[in-house]
Amino acid sequence: MKKVLPLVLLAILGFPAAASAQAAVTPETVMQSVDMVWVMIAAFLVFFMHAGFAMVETGFTRSKNALNILMKNFMTLSIASVLYFMVGYGFMFGTSGGGIIGIDGFFLSGQEDQIGFFVFQAVFAATCATIISGAVAERMKLSSYLLLTVVMTGLIYPVVGHWVWGGGWLSELGFVDFAGSTVVHLTGALGAVVTVMLLGPRIGKYSGKTVNVIQGHNIPMGALGVFILWFGWFGFNGGSTLAADPSLVPKVIATTLLSASTAVIGSALYSYFKYNRIDASLTLNGALAGLVGITAGTANVSLIGAIFIGLIAGVILVEAVQFFDRIVRIDDPVGAIAVHGICGIWGTLAVGLFSVDGGLFYGGGVKLLSIQALGVLAVIAWTMASSAAVVFTLKKTIGIRVSRQEEISGLDFAEHGSTAYESTKSIFNENYDPSSRDFGVGLLHRLDSLDSTTETNTKDHKTAQ
Repeated sequence: MKKVLPLVLLAILGFPAAASAQAAVTPETVMQSVDMVWVMIAAFLVFFMHAGFAMVETGFTRSKNALNILMKNFMTLSIASVLYFMVGYGFMFGTSGGGIIGIDGFFLSGQEDQIGFFVFQAVFAATCATIISGAVAERMKLSSYLLLTVVMTGLIYPVVGHWVWGGGWLSELGFVDFAGSTVVHLTGALGAVVTVMLLGPRIGKYSGKTVNVIQGHNIPMGALGVFILWFGWFGFNGGSTLAADPSLVPKVIATTLLSASTAVIGSALYSYFKYNRIDASLTLNGALAGLVGITAGTANVSLIGAIFIGLIAGVILVEAVQFFDRIVRIDDPVGAIAVHGICGIWGTLAVGLFSVDGGLFYGGGVKLLSIQALGVLAVIAWTMASSAAVVFTLKKTIGIRVSRQEEISGLDFAEHGSTAYESTKSIFNENYDPSSRDFGVGLLHRLDSLDSTTETNTKDHKTAQ
């Protein structure tokens, strides 16, 4: 059987070439085909991660905003794919203009042999943008969010990508980010934190010195989303090898698995130590923290190193969530800023510590760590400045936040005139009209009362929401 399978694979991969009589099948062409198949499978897995993002964001927020979150995720992926084809890929991988930005390759002009690589990178671009979606959930205008997505995927993210992966100035210095702890995750988180600061918290989140919990409506759905993201991350990191390398791919998959696993353990134990119980939402986010943390160095660290990176990421996540929620009062319903931002920074710096080639703990001194730190600071400066300019402009022109009435009634009604769940209609009177944006004073008061009751009953419950 072991001898038959390679022959079958060779026959399948070689059939197009034989049928067209253009070239003979050689070991080199077979390997090229195998490499491309692996990258495409990885691209499919990263694409599927967007289902995970949708489930996490929907489950960790209230049911009255479920449709809005789903639409944001669908629109993000679609806009990012088209815009990345038009300009993003060129800015990121085109001929370098002074190490800052690509200056050609738009619409894949002259890059026709890179279509497979484009597909893989396009789903990465969408991943960066969708990080913002969770952080601004339940109160941002859909139109403003989509305009921010256009700039993020068309310019802000591609510039960072060019610096690191496109032959830009950071790559020249030796900055290491194998699969995107900084390029993808930190960039998305920085866009999120700027937007949330200008957007403000959800109604009822903060009352004087009191921090009220706004409980997600379906934590099992959020848990399913985490599992989907974990599964897709094997393609996110593994596909970044860009080849079916039998010596590298298994190592990348193994470090990804170990880091996520130990991060779950770290978040669970630390939340138990801190709150005298294992907090479910913190533990779920712990898995994502470990995945983000290992992404930069997944090919550069040992298996033992991955365990330490994940364990530390899990602990950092718990403290970061509480810091943003209770100290600086940045309202992030899903913990995206802590997961992708703080753990993205940690994962990038961890390369300078744990890399078996040049890491501080392996006798390499502080050179690599210094380069990693410089890269993080540069990305923070560029992303926050550019994102702030975009969001501030949107706020002063078309506005970025829905009205109080729309927020209380739910963005499903305000933006889409529909509901995600049939049972949601029970809170409306018999004259409910889903096509109308005016739901009546009585309905508004009833929804406001329901929200206030929920927040009061749960305000002392510590969670990642």
